[in-house]
Amino acid sequence: MIDSQGQRKSLQSHRRGGPPWSLITGLEKLNEGQYRIEANRDGKLIACYPLTLGESGQQERPPAWNLATEAFYSAWIEALFGAPPEENLSFNSLEPFLRNTERNFLHNYLGINEDNNLPLTPDCADLPYTLRAYFAWKTGLPIAFRTCGCGSSKAPPYCGKPNIMTEFTRGISSQANFKKFSRRLTDTVHSGSARTGLADEATDLYPISLSRETLWPGTVYADPYGHILVLVEWVPQTVDRPGMLLAVDAQPDNSVARKRIWEGTLLFANTENAGPGFKAFRPLISTAPGKWRTLANEELIAHPEFTSFSLEQDYFTPDDFYARLAKLINPDGLDPVQVYEATLTALAEQIETRVNSVDNGEAYFRKNPRSVIPMPSGAAIFQTIGPWEDYSTPSRDMRLIIAINVLNSLPEKIVCHPGLFVLKDKTPEEAKAEIEQYHAKRIQERNIRYTRTNGSSWELSVAEVLARKPAYEMAYNPNDCAEIRWGAKPGHSGICHLPPLCASRSTRENGAIPDLVS
Repeated sequence: MIDSQGQRKSLQSHRRGGPPWSLITGLEKLNEGQYRIEANRDGKLIACYPLTLGESGQQERPPAWNLATEAFYSAWIEALFGAPPEENLSFNSLEPFLRNTERNFLHNYLGINEDNNLPLTPDCADLPYTLRAYFAWKTGLPIAFRTCGCGSSKAPPYCGKPNIMTEFTRGISSQANFKKFSRRLTDTVHSGSARTGLADEATDLYPISLSRETLWPGTVYADPYGHILVLVEWVPQTVDRPGMLLAVDAQPDNSVARKRIWEGTLLFANTENAGPGFKAFRPLISTAPGKWRTLANEELIAHPEFTSFSLEQDYFTPDDFYARLAKLINPDGLDPVQVYEATLTALAEQIETRVNSVDNGEAYFRKNPRSVIPMPSGAAIFQTIGPWEDYSTPSRDMRLIIAINVLNSLPEKIVCHPGLFVLKDKTPEEAKAEIEQYHAKRIQERNIRYTRTNGSSWELSVAEVLARKPAYEMAYNPNDCAEIRWGAKPGHSGICHLPPLCASRSTRENGAIPDLVS
């Protein structure tokens, strides 16, 4: 850092990413005035940023979406959700992330205390749009979104013309204006907004190729069943630790959590009613002062400023997709035990997320003790609004079942895809047999805890969670008590006596829950 008097100060910085790469540092107790931040490599200046501090100083704002602003957005996402890979990063909403000045380097960026008590509680589909809108508000960029349908059993969702919001480009915009826009945005977008057909032009997001150079933090993943994740960090593979690709998602109860990307969290399928895969936000370019338009797919092929449009994912089988992703995350391959431990840990994280979801439902009934949440019929259990959307878990439980299947099928994967593993002098069949034995041992040693109806804590081994997999097909109903939602049965140890109120909450078709006694 160089001040107006030419005094130089070396700064301690935190390096992130690659690509895009970023250096982040914190500056404290600086006087008003002009400063310059320089980055050097091998004694040569590679970047310079002017900085003005004081009431009269207004920070530089990018003129348009381009390679530099996309990289800045990516660096902001990575910092916002940054934490040691082993840390369980989860909050009850997006707000704690944005209000943390150490995470959010755009906090109060406009200098008008605009983040004070800013309410932002996006759910699954709203999260990527909310993050993009917040960044655009702070940096003075336009943003676009469309009104989309939900699609049908034979066709993906279709969207209308883009709503292009340019108010942020005309100077500093107040918190009130952003809140008004945010409400309009979240009232419009939904999971169908991201599941649009891969070749479609009228979309907010467009598909990209699978490579380390294209999957930047901020990239959106839309699965064919409606769930959406946002990539936040690549953790490189080392000799001592497997690589990881981390993402965040929001749940219907507005909780936001970071999780590792693997087959249990990232569902991919070839289906005619959705365009699944990794996607980037469709950029806006200026055509005249105050006029903007979105770029078409053909314009995004090999564009110098934006990630290229690609239909590569349209030709992947699920097996191909997961194999390619695994190779990107761990390009040097992994010892089967390392792969198993990473998969077991990812499953445990998913189970812990479900613990929080069930607890949130129990908290709702403690506040509303005589309530019964109406249960929708048929497929509507997956797509609805209100308390059922907030506290039921059909989609999450479906993903948990898939995650359990992934762990159970790992030994067979060694035989089917030996190139993903470092087998040394073992045959795939020998490695498979070893992992089967290791699996039987480790699922007995790994445990989770959930809160029972009477408020006490109960421990389940992962082996018990796996054995109860059939129960999770019907354990999504928030009206059922915690024990039922964790697959407990009458006569099992650890099942507390359920009070009459708990039994009356059931909306199952087969009537009231019988008393369950330990």
